Amino acid sequence: MMDVLSYTFMQNAIAASILASIICGVIGPFIVTRRMVFISGGLSHTAFGGLGIAYWLGANPLYGAVVFVLGAAVVIAGLEERIDGNDLLIGILWAFGVAVGVVFIHMTPGFTPDLMTFLFGNILTVSRSDIAIALVLVIVICLTVFIFFKGFVSIALDEDYARARGIPVNLLNLCMMILIALSIVILLQVVGIILVIALLTIPVAIARETTFHFRRVMLFSTLWGITICLAGLILSYFAELPSGAAIILLGTLILGFIRAGKWLSRRLFLERRAGEKTGEKI
Repeated sequence: MMDVLSYTFMQNAIAASILASIICGVIGPFIVTRRMVFISGGLSHTAFGGLGIAYWLGANPLYGAVVFVLGAAVVIAGLEERIDGNDLLIGILWAFGVAVGVVFIHMTPGFTPDLMTFLFGNILTVSRSDIAIALVLVIVICLTVFIFFKGFVSIALDEDYARARGIPVNLLNLCMMILIALSIVILLQVVGIILVIALLTIPVAIARETTFHFRRVMLFSTLWGITICLAGLILSYFAELPSGAAIILLGTLILGFIRAGKWLSRRLFLERRAGEKTGEKI
């Protein structure tokens, strides 16, 4: 096991897992509470367009993803109150981003990149430069959430009440959309475009099985994210499985076991109470 940790690619993968888990813990609770999962999925697929253009230009794909996702986030935040069908806009951007990415990757001369790496991720290919970019984004996201935490929580729990109190809801919504976009860029290398939604929501779902206090959910989501990512990374390495899929499958199994355990314990408790009441009547 220690020999594996001596490899540079494994060290990069562990660093990326920790950074991704921090993002899941910081941003995930807001996404789940505000029911922005579909928006997150739309932004993650839109990033594919930026990846394709960056490959065509010979630049770092993450730079292209950042530009494309931020653009989509600003468009969605700016138009969501002006149009009736917000889901329609997200669906269009979703399809547009994927189409642009496919076209530009097809136009790239020479070796054509493997689309599976973008769609399902490969954390073992994360480079030092990718880690540096992710670290900067994590710092920016965490500082922004720390500064505007009360405002973000207010619009997450009750946007109408926050608006009535004079809180700048539109500005905070735009800021939150940008933070989600940056978070997606970090998660792309870990689990890929398709599985981003799962990594943003599964640790939060596990944390909410034990508490609904917002700060505790953020903390527990981070810890569960680190556990799931590192365990999934080890599993994928030794079992020779795709890393992104292994991480998500492991997280889903953990969530399923926890919920099954709670259901079973609740059922046994009710049966015991029913037995005690029957004994009292006798």
